[in-house]
Amino acid sequence: MTDHSHLRSRLLERQAALYTDKYELTMAEAYFREDVHEAPACFDYSFRSNPFDSGFVVFAGLQDVLDVLAEYRFDEYDIAFLANDGFDERFLRYLEEFRFRGSVRSMREGEIVFPVETVLRVTGTLLETQIVETMILNILNFQSLVATKAARMRMVAGERGLSDFGLRRAHGLGGISASRAAIIGGFDSTSNMVSAERYGLLAAGTMAHSFVQSYNDELQAFRAFARTLPDSCILLVDTYDTLRSGIPNAIRVAKEMEERGERLRGIRLDSGDLAWLARRARKMLDDEGLEYVKIAASNQLDEHVIRSLLQQDAPIDLFGVGTSLVTGDPDGALDGVYKLSAAHGQPRLKISETRAKITLPGHKTVLRYTNGRNMFEADAVILEAERRGSIGSSGTDHPQALESSPIEEMEHPFEEEKHKSLRQYSCEELHGEVMRDGKISGQDYSIEDIADYVHSRLAQLPIEYKRFENPHVYKVGISAELSDLRTTLVEQHQEKAS
Repeated sequence: MTDHSHLRSRLLERQAALYTDKYELTMAEAYFREDVHEAPACFDYSFRSNPFDSGFVVFAGLQDVLDVLAEYRFDEYDIAFLANDGFDERFLRYLEEFRFRGSVRSMREGEIVFPVETVLRVTGTLLETQIVETMILNILNFQSLVATKAARMRMVAGERGLSDFGLRRAHGLGGISASRAAIIGGFDSTSNMVSAERYGLLAAGTMAHSFVQSYNDELQAFRAFARTLPDSCILLVDTYDTLRSGIPNAIRVAKEMEERGERLRGIRLDSGDLAWLARRARKMLDDEGLEYVKIAASNQLDEHVIRSLLQQDAPIDLFGVGTSLVTGDPDGALDGVYKLSAAHGQPRLKISETRAKITLPGHKTVLRYTNGRNMFEADAVILEAERRGSIGSSGTDHPQALESSPIEEMEHPFEEEKHKSLRQYSCEELHGEVMRDGKISGQDYSIEDIADYVHSRLAQLPIEYKRFENPHVYKVGISAELSDLRTTLVEQHQEKAS
C-alpha cells in the first residue's frame, strides 16, 4: 500500500496555527503576560448527545489532529498578520519559537463512543492546550459526524457498494475530510480526487448527464465512454428516457463490448422511482444475458432511503451518496466540547444550573465492560489514579485488557441514586497514548485498518443500540471517587459564592 502520510496535513501546513478562533489567541496572550502560560493543564474532548437520533458515534479525525499538532507553528506570515491585528510584540516573539510539546491520550480512531465520556485528553502547558481547542473541535466533531452517518448507511446496505459522491454539495474544503470520514464509517470509494490522493482512498466515478447531452445521440455517447473506459464503464441511463432509450442503448453497447472481449460494469439510475426502475432494469438486462451488469443508484439517498429501497427488494448493487453524507443531514454538527479539567496541578470544573453540563474534573480515563458474549455492556469514566491498581495486558496497542476492574460499580453521571454493578464483566481501558511531548507515539493506522476496526466494534454493540427507531441509551457511568470529587468542587465554589 502506498504511504500517504507525507500528504495528510498538506492543506493545513501553512495555516495550522491560525486554524483557530481569535479568543484562543487573546487568552494565550493573557496567560503569557500574566506569566502562567507554562502552568500544567489538561483539557478533555467529549460530546453531549448522539446525532441522527442514533445510539452511538464513530470516533474519527484523530490522525488528522495528530498530524496538525506535530507540525504546529507560527510562520513569518502568521506573525506579521497577528502584529497587524494588535498582538503584543513580546508575545509574538514567543510565538515565533512556539511548538506544540503537549501529550495526548485518546480512544483509538474508529472506536464506538458515547455521550459524557472523555474521548480524548490533551495535557501540557496552559497556553498550548488552550490554543489548539478550535482545531481539535473542528476536525473531530465533523469527521465523527460524517463517519457515524456513513456507518448507519453501511449497516443497512450490507455488502452492497457505497460510494461518496458528496464533494459538490459539501461545505467548502470540508468535503476533503468528509470523504476520509466516509471511508472510516464503511464506504468503499469516493469521487473526490483530492481526498483519494491525500489519504490513499479508492477513487470511483461514472458519468454526468452533460456527457450524454454533448453528443448528437445517447448511443453515440455510450459508445464513446465505453471505448475510453472498457474495464470500468458505468453508463448513466436516465438522461432522456430510462426504459425506452437509456437501458436499451446500454444493452446494445454491452453486447458490442462483449464482442471485443470486454464487459460493461454497470448502469446508473439517478431519478424517478428507483425501486421500480431497478427491478425493470434488472429484468431487461437479465433477459439479454447480462446478469453480470451491476445497477447503481444515486439521487438524494440516505440511510432511510437505502433501507426503504432494499425493503422493496430493489436489485441495486451500488449506492452513490452525496448531500446527506457530507453535510451530516439532518443534524449538521456534533456537539463536541473541549473543557478544562485540571490546571496548576488542581482539578477544575465548569458549574452549570443544568447538572448534565457540569464538567467532570481531573485526569480521567475510560473503561469498557463486556459481557460473557463479548458484547459491550457499559462504559465507566474514572480518575486515572484509580486505574493504577489494575494490571493490563502487555503491548502498546489500545484498547488494553485489564486483569481486573479498578471499580466494582459505577453510578449514573447525573442521577446519583442509580448504580450498576460491574463485578461480573470483563474490562478494558479505552485510552492509550497517541502523542508524547509533541511527537506522535501511537500506531499510525491506515484508513482501511480504522474502517475494519469500526466494523469489528459495531459487531460488539448489541442491536438495540443500533436500531434507527428509539435505540436504547448505552450506559455510561462514573466512579464513586470521581463523583465525590465533582461534588466537593461544586460545594467549594458554592461556598465561595455565598
